[in-house]
Amino acid sequence: MTDDERAIRDLVETWMAASRAGDTATVLGLMADDAVFMVPRHEPFGRQAFAAASGQSEFRIEGGGEIRELQVLGDWAYLRSHLDITMIPPVGQKVRRTGWILTILRKQPDGRWLLTRDANLLTVQPATAGGAEPPLIPETYQSE
Repeated sequence: MTDDERAIRDLVETWMAASRAGDTATVLGLMADDAVFMVPRHEPFGRQAFAAASGQSEFRIEGGGEIRELQVLGDWAYLRSHLDITMIPPVGQKVRRTGWILTILRKQPDGRWLLTRDANLLTVQPATAGGAEPPLIPETYQSE
């Protein structure tokens, strides 16, 4: 494994740990200022909308993912991952989402890798018996 591959895997591990801890500042520090996120049924949104939605979220996150493919191409890299996470609100029903993610990263002049594009294809898994299926993503994600 190259140093760049290790650095990218470390970034993903840090992102997941910070997400589980509700540490939005750390997550924001792992993305470029011009980051763009794409999720089903919504216009792409940027870092500012991500930060706003994360700051309003009271969900606790459990679970994780697995990198299935990682390619470094000079100062650019992409990874294909599979995630299985459960979002747990302070009150109400858990929301389990699973699916594929395609992420593009760019190496900075200082050697750090930052997320620059992310296509998130997670889908809500069927609700447990007697429960209503929650929305795909929080309504706070709006296009910029």
